[in-house]
Amino acid sequence: MKILVPIKRVIDYNVKVRVKADHSGVDLTNTKMAMNPFCEIAVEEAIRLKEKGLAEEVIVVSIGDKSCQEQIRTALALGADRGIHVETEQMPGSLQVAKILQKIVEQEQPKLIILGKQSIDSDNNQTGQMLAALTGMPQGTFASKVNLEAESVSVTREIDGGLQTVKLSLPAVVTTDLRLNEPRYATLPNIMKAKRKPLDVIVATGLGLNLKSNITTLKVEPPAQRAGGVKVADVAELVSKLKNEAKVIS
Repeated sequence: MKILVPIKRVIDYNVKVRVKADHSGVDLTNTKMAMNPFCEIAVEEAIRLKEKGLAEEVIVVSIGDKSCQEQIRTALALGADRGIHVETEQMPGSLQVAKILQKIVEQEQPKLIILGKQSIDSDNNQTGQMLAALTGMPQGTFASKVNLEAESVSVTREIDGGLQTVKLSLPAVVTTDLRLNEPRYATLPNIMKAKRKPLDVIVATGLGLNLKSNITTLKVEPPAQRAGGVKVADVAELVSKLKNEAKVIS
């Protein structure tokens, strides 16, 4: 069985994001980049399935400029077998990414596709669902547990009322939630081995797709500064402020 894991290069979640002076976007100058945390969970789950003997090959794919190869090599160091870099200088939206992944799925014919449920930069939570629609595959989103069998996969997912388990026929698309697993760290020997693992480069323009996004960013602004707290003399004053100022007590 072959598992495909799309990954995305994003600003490291520990870094404070800076907005450009002209408010046209986020300033990436000298900013530490990393693999999207939800993508890390997806890679970890795919590797665990392979370690259990349920998969023979784990392939990671990333879309973007040449810098994306750093995150592909990271995934290879974690245990993935092969990498695919779809090279483009554009910033494709969720639908364009899903269409590119559809082409990769047609080429690789994986039995299971595992994605992070969303990226921490755009926060759209759309690509997995769009890919499932384009490929006609069943989908299990927000997975907190995955049980893979020969011709099906059971996905336990969190919903408002608790937990829901769905059984999907393979091939299928699964998107990962935070509770699914805790990603491992890459060891130095595996980092060295990752340099010798195959990494194929595909030029996005050669896929015959229109990658122009229909979404235009008008303005990017940083979140409002939080107001400083105040000290209260006693519980009565606290209750009064909660009731009259914060309006959390009726």
